[in-house]
Amino acid sequence: MTYSMEKLSEEKVFKDPVHRYVHVQDRAIWDLVGTKEFQRLRRIKQLGTTFLTFHGAEHSRFNHSLGVYEIVRRMIDDVFDGREEWNAGDRLLTLCAALLHDLGHGPFSHAFEKVFDFDHEDFTRAIILGDTEVNKVLNHVGPGFPEKVAEVIAKTSEKKLVVSMISSQIDADRMDYLQRDAYFTGVSYGQFDMERILRVMRPREEQVVIKKSGMHAVEDYIMSRYQMYWQVYFHPVSRSAEVILTKILHRAKQLFKENYAFKHEPHHFVSFFCENVTLEDYLKLDEAVILYYFQIWQEEDDSILRDLCCRFVNRNLFKYAEFDPAKEYKKLAQLNTLFIKAGIDPDYYLVVDSSSDLPYDFYRPGEEEERLPIHLLMENGELRELSRESEIVDAISGKRRTDHKLYYPADLLADESTGADIKSQIRDLLE
Repeated sequence: MTYSMEKLSEEKVFKDPVHRYVHVQDRAIWDLVGTKEFQRLRRIKQLGTTFLTFHGAEHSRFNHSLGVYEIVRRMIDDVFDGREEWNAGDRLLTLCAALLHDLGHGPFSHAFEKVFDFDHEDFTRAIILGDTEVNKVLNHVGPGFPEKVAEVIAKTSEKKLVVSMISSQIDADRMDYLQRDAYFTGVSYGQFDMERILRVMRPREEQVVIKKSGMHAVEDYIMSRYQMYWQVYFHPVSRSAEVILTKILHRAKQLFKENYAFKHEPHHFVSFFCENVTLEDYLKLDEAVILYYFQIWQEEDDSILRDLCCRFVNRNLFKYAEFDPAKEYKKLAQLNTLFIKAGIDPDYYLVVDSSSDLPYDFYRPGEEEERLPIHLLMENGELRELSRESEIVDAISGKRRTDHKLYYPADLLADESTGADIKSQIRDLLE
């Protein structure tokens, strides 16, 4: 029996709080889970700084990746298998892509990416195609197999159905993280009837479609996603922590470029600061390493780096005010000037943060971030775009919502031992 078809002598299971069990029968999947690159995901939180707002949000990318794999396995084995439109030969490719789709995430994910201008998907492909344990396992499946997996994750694969199962407006990735993040944050917003959605999914050449009878379950899923983004993912307190984390990394990078003498040299960051990061460097940096540096940088001579690290480690976060950049740009300029007069560096202590989301979109050719819409399979075999049938979805289709917050250190502004008059002016403007 070839490696691609090899099964374990006994099925392995992971106990999971969301899916009850994650089932593994394929030797290749089991071997991938055991690689050091996949095990690294245990040390990367799924929700970045959200644990500072929702104390239960300590779950990892490892949890989530197994969950996405399990949903895809159920799609294939419980629903698609035996259907004419499903190519059984794509089974292992789809399972591997589902398992590895987040492999390249860095510590604190998106905040880290912003600072160093990285894209985790680039590193996912680099891990899959590079000199790694993951690559060795995939190569064992067959020549060119790592490239096929990388193409699915990059959404450049000719197998569009497989791509849509992992990355679309209703995919295994979203279905797992909505439920998992809701579970660990303790909120109810992310709950929806996944069992029903899986039962009414059907494979088509271009994408997964949903039987018309399952429309209401899909409506519920879309509204769950909408609520999770605004109640959890864009929570202003989590964003405050992310702002501070981002500013710590910016400050450390700036000090390094100025040849500042660190008491504790940032050895793990040198290649990042010098912008010559290797894959080996990237894989060595996880959240445990970053938190170690934040801990010891509380003793640095640089007052800004020291203060920001103390804030993050001890959860002394910035306060925030509502802010409209279109109408209040003059106020922001005033605040910048006053902060400088008060001896508070606005580059690190006065930050505008914006969050934006488009809960559902229909197809608009040529636009940035084109989104393949969700299609309903009607009783006569016709495909209809979801918002044409659902009044609920039609009401939010194509409507982008954006939120702006202005973050600042309320404790420094309340300290009137220096610059009392100026700080009073700042507080008046903020309030």
